[in-house]
Amino acid sequence: MIKNRNFTEFVALMALLTALTAMSIDGMLPALGRIGNDFQLGASNAVQLVISLFFLGLATGQLFYGPLSDSIGRKPVMFLGLFLYAAGSVLAMLAGSFPALLTGRALQGLGAAAPRNVVIAMVRDKYSGDRMASVMSLVMAVFILVPVVAPSLGQAVLLLSGWRAIFGAYLGLVLLMVLWFAWRQPETLPPDRRVPFTPRRIFLGVKEVILCRPAIGYTLVIGLIFGAFIGYLNSSPRIFQNQYGMGKLFPLFFALLSLSIGAAFLLNTKLVIRFGMERIAFLALHGVFVLSVLHLGAALLTSGNPPLWFFTLCLVLTFFCIGAIFGNMNALAMDPLGHIAGVGAAVVGSLSLFMSFILGTYIGQRYNGTVYPVLIGFTVCSFISLWLIRWARR
Repeated sequence: MIKNRNFTEFVALMALLTALTAMSIDGMLPALGRIGNDFQLGASNAVQLVISLFFLGLATGQLFYGPLSDSIGRKPVMFLGLFLYAAGSVLAMLAGSFPALLTGRALQGLGAAAPRNVVIAMVRDKYSGDRMASVMSLVMAVFILVPVVAPSLGQAVLLLSGWRAIFGAYLGLVLLMVLWFAWRQPETLPPDRRVPFTPRRIFLGVKEVILCRPAIGYTLVIGLIFGAFIGYLNSSPRIFQNQYGMGKLFPLFFALLSLSIGAAFLLNTKLVIRFGMERIAFLALHGVFVLSVLHLGAALLTSGNPPLWFFTLCLVLTFFCIGAIFGNMNALAMDPLGHIAGVGAAVVGSLSLFMSFILGTYIGQRYNGTVYPVLIGFTVCSFISLWLIRWARR
């Protein structure tokens, strides 16, 4: 009985920590318009940097937290990340200028990279094989649910207290995590299994990923597709709230699109055993490209403003394909890096996120009152990705 209770509590805590990243991104989306008004940003796309700078911090932290936790243990690194996240929340909440807000968001991203990395390491420390797969499936179930509800929660806080209260809610959430983690979670990496942290170890990991054709090829694909997706995230509030006049109904449309990605995640766990991850990823990538071309063609016929029902339907199908790409492509990139799994995961994650940050920011900043930038982003990125997959498989 006690053992089962401990297992349930461990899964719940890991799921909550994992949800921090998605909550920090999706919960902010409804507030972008209000933030832009308060800082008098006008009709510019600068407010999108509230999302982009979070990804910049996330990409930076991704490279170091995994190797650092292998050296000094999981708990100190988790506390470091949560402290940085809390500091970023306070800075953003009290920001008197837009640059100060962006600094707080980058700091939040830097801190959120710790649970994103350390949770996987802690699960791997405690479990293996089918038991590990079971734990990660339960954790991912929560991760899938968060993007569905986070915009609605952000919208509710925004209506009640304003956008600064959202950062106050983030601060309260992370303090809860710190207390729960400190009180109930023991260290999972004993001292005899730790390895020294050296910049050389990270450098060698970067070098090996770059020189390994499958690893770098699939990493670039992840960066391209996720970059197009971040471009959509950056633009989505203005597309749905302004262009299509959805206003406060924006979280409902966002939730519908997020459910399609979650459905793909769940279905992939069953199909990957039967068809293999490479075949599924390749077919899904073709799906993104074909759907994006058709969607872009329809947009050209409607001056960049296709009917809302058509736009939403195409994105639901596109995001279903993207959901099938994400998990499989990460596994494909890591497949030849088993001998340096920890550092390899950090390098693959960081390189792909840096690339996604640059592309997503560029696409978002091109928003011009039409859906052209988002659809061109998906079309071009998926086309290049198809070529990269063929190159990586040679």
